[in-house]
Amino acid sequence: VQLVQSEGGSVQSGDSLRLSCAPSEYRNNWNCMAWFRQDSRREREWVANIRRDDFTSYANSVKGRFTISQDNTNGTLFLIMNNLKPEDTAMYYCAADTRNFGTCYRTSAGYRYWGQGTQVTVSS
Repeated sequence: VQLVQSEGGSVQSGDSLRLSCAPSEYRNNWNCMAWFRQDSRREREWVANIRRDDFTSYANSVKGRFTISQDNTNGTLFLIMNNLKPEDTAMYYCAADTRNFGTCYRTSAGYRYWGQGTQVTVSS
């Protein structure tokens, strides 16, 4: 199974964007799903994750501005990004895994399935 991401976009500072990520075939058994981002200057950075029971965690840099959610019936992941800032500019990747570690990883190691990435560019 592959994760297929929606397109990102180029927006102005303060604008909002919604990203989505859906499995290429029917899947409803993800235990954890997450968003990461990466630009040319930094290593891949964890943004947020969501556990099967809808427990969520956020990086401090996006807390209060981004919202992660999921549709457990079809394994789709969403990220609503509000009040975007230039420092949010990056390639965004979704990730998922069926393994149950009790808590969701905040590193790439906890996810075996990845989306293709989508570019989000925020200009000031």
